[in-house]
Amino acid sequence: MPISPNEERQLTLTVLKAAIQALGSVAARNMEILLHDLDHPEHSVVAIVNGQLSGRSVGSPILAAPEQDQGFKALMQASADQRGCEPVVLPDYPTTLKGRTLRSATAIFRDSTGHPFASLCVNTDVTDLAAAMNFLQQFQPLGAEPAASEPADMELLMSEIIQASLQSGQGRMNKQAKVEAVRVMQERGLFIVKGGVEKAASALGVTRYTIYNYLEQLRGASQ
Repeated sequence: MPISPNEERQLTLTVLKAAIQALGSVAARNMEILLHDLDHPEHSVVAIVNGQLSGRSVGSPILAAPEQDQGFKALMQASADQRGCEPVVLPDYPTTLKGRTLRSATAIFRDSTGHPFASLCVNTDVTDLAAAMNFLQQFQPLGAEPAASEPADMELLMSEIIQASLQSGQGRMNKQAKVEAVRVMQERGLFIVKGGVEKAASALGVTRYTIYNYLEQLRGASQ
């Protein structure tokens, strides 16, 4: 008997959670493995191993991610191309986090309708000094857990993304500069979060329909 797309998504998330639990039992402390539920970006993290690497925990938002995370680019591509349902895999790419160097990989899962609903991410800290410190931490008593950081505030993260995209300020930006700012916001994942389009429109002094037009222009240029 066929299952619905919602049942399909829930089954896949259950399987991925079990896989992360198994991998986490043997993963080095400098390797973060986490699972995002993309349908709930405000609290997308549903499973995580070694969250002390980024300060994330279950319930953290999707925007609390390493800087320059190209996994968002793969997510945007998967969202734009609804014809396929195969997973989108982005292997071994560089990211940074609070001055540390990471090697990352992202797999985005789509249901039978082509809807991207889950993202499995792996981040490994390869900074020599941090790796040495992490090695020494392996000798702490069994059962000791690192202090968990508070989940990053969604409003603050959205504001930081918008400000980073406005390189020359919003006062005298021409259309080309605004389109480039929207491109940066898109790559950082702003528009998959509720209210992202409206906040971008307010920051750029345009309507949300103009933001949609810019996104269509960027999509056409990429194709």
